[in-house]
Formats: sequence, C-alpha cells, structure tokens
Amino acid sequence: MVKQVGRSPDTMESYRDALTLFRRYVLSDLNISITKFAFAECTRDCIFGFLEYLEAQGNKPGTRNQRLAALKSYLWFASDKDVTLQSIALEVSRVPQCKNPATEKYVLSEDALNAIFGQPANTRMGLRDRTIMILLYVSAVRLAEILNLRVNDICLNEENPYIRVMGKGSKERVVAINIKTVKHVKQYLEVYRSRDNPDTHLLFYTIIKGRAGIMSEGNVERFIQQYADKARETYPDIPPHVYPHMLRRTRATNLYQNGVELALVSRILGHAFLDTTRVYAKPSLAMMREAMDSVEAPQTKDEKPLWVGSEEEMAKLCGLR
Repeated sequence: MVKQVGRSPDTMESYRDALTLFRRYVLSDLNISITKFAFAECTRDCIFGFLEYLEAQGNKPGTRNQRLAALKSYLWFASDKDVTLQSIALEVSRVPQCKNPATEKYVLSEDALNAIFGQPANTRMGLRDRTIMILLYVSAVRLAEILNLRVNDICLNEENPYIRVMGKGSKERVVAINIKTVKHVKQYLEVYRSRDNPDTHLLFYTIIKGRAGIMSEGNVERFIQQYADKARETYPDIPPHVYPHMLRRTRATNLYQNGVELALVSRILGHAFLDTTRVYAKPSLAMMREAMDSVEAPQTKDEKPLWVGSEEEMAKLCGLR
C-alpha cells in the first residue's frame, strides 16, 4: 500500500481495521480459523454476511461501505498475484454498497460560533483550546492537519499570514489566515508554549510523562463537545453533537455563501476533485430568494373578448334564455 499505491498511514490503518473485523467475523460467526479460511470460501454470501455482522455491531452504512471497499481492494491485490483468484475478486466486486441516505449536515450560525468560542476559561488550557478552535474554523483545514502543524509551518506576518499544511496524499498546500487569528496564535505562543518550552517542533502538543507529543484527535473532539454543551445553555440552537469537522464545513459553506468561487473553496479545503466540494455549496435563504427575485414572473395577458354583441344576442347564440 505504501510503495505501490502511495496510501497514507491513516488509510493503512483503516484497511487494517477492516481486515481485522473480517477475521473476527470469520472466527466468531463462521467458526473458521483464519489459518483454514480459503479464498474459495470468500463468496458473495460470505461478504453479505459480513455486512450484516457489521450492521449488528452498530456500524453505519458509510462505515460498512468503507470496510467493503477495503475487502474488494485486498481481493484485487491478491488476484494480481494469482490470476486464478480473479473470478473470486470479480464476484465480490459486484457486491453493491449499502444505501447511505444523504442527511442534512449541520452548519453553525455566527451566533453559535461566537457562543462556543467564548466558552474556554481565561487560563493557559483555555487559551490553547480557543486557539485550536479558531484556527480550525478560519483555515477550514482538517483536524489531523492542525495537529501535525509545526511552529515553522505558520507565518505570522500581518501583511500575508498563512499556514502550510500537509494534506491527504502527502499534498502540501498553503492556506491564508486573518489578522485576528494571528493575534490568537501569538498570544498562545507567548503564554502557553513559551512557558512549557517543550522539546518538540509541534505547534500544539500534549505532555505525557514529561515528554511532549502529538495531541490526540479524541482530546480535541472532547473539549469541543464540552464547550458546545456549555454554550447550549444560553444558545439552545446549537446542535446536540458538535465536532471538529463541523467547523470546517461551516467555514466552507460561509465562504461559498459570501461569493467565493467554488473552485477556490475547493483549493482551500485541499480537495482533489471539485465534486467533493459541492456538498458544501449550500445556498443560503438570501441567495435563493435573490435568485428567485431576479427572474420576473411572466405577466398575464389581458384577455380579449371572443364575441362582440349585445347581452341578449350573446345569450341567444349560447342557447341561453
């Protein structure tokens, strides 16, 4: 996966998880040891059973489709090594994906964002949390990209501030940030990072047993949810589940609704294909109203009488008394 198709470590972990779950299914539901499980037993019915097993485990359709894609990929890899397995790979490749109905994704309002960003206490930890949340929103980058930022990846020059991130597929991109965000980051560096003087180049970090290391995504997810729960007490419109990607989605939608071209939004987000960005192209009510008002409804033409004459003549012609 690394040398032949250039997959990232995250993708490798995802595929490893899929194959691990498949092994558990084979062992627990089929009662077959993985040492005796042959390719010939990996039939369509077996894969359908695996999908039902995942559903019983609480896996959503999107997750089940991801596990299925990993199995298909592995079987095609095996068939490249042994052509006699191509019929098996072809049979499994025809297993359809689970239906994954599109649901409306939450986008946070400006009031909701301000309410959440205002929750962290005026402490060193609160300063760190607020800086991460603001940087997540303003830059619209992925959480993993934020947590892997190094100090020298961020330019705090007020004339042209930006961050340099390493995205999916090891693709580097530069994302602009605003002056207000620069002030938050500078304050974080002065108050939080300079005091710890950690032995790491990471911009954000955690110290465990005296050693500084990368912060876990779960830690960021946890404190964002906590601040959202607290903000909901005064702003009840905040959705019940708030997570880092919601900040990215909100920023992308706001950019689009404020007139930024979709191609530029796609570049900011680091998408390889424009179609991936279209899910964020959600028009606001004002945009829809403006579009509808821009087209004038056709005027109803004045009807002209088909018959001309007196009332009595018209009645007589129509057979009326």
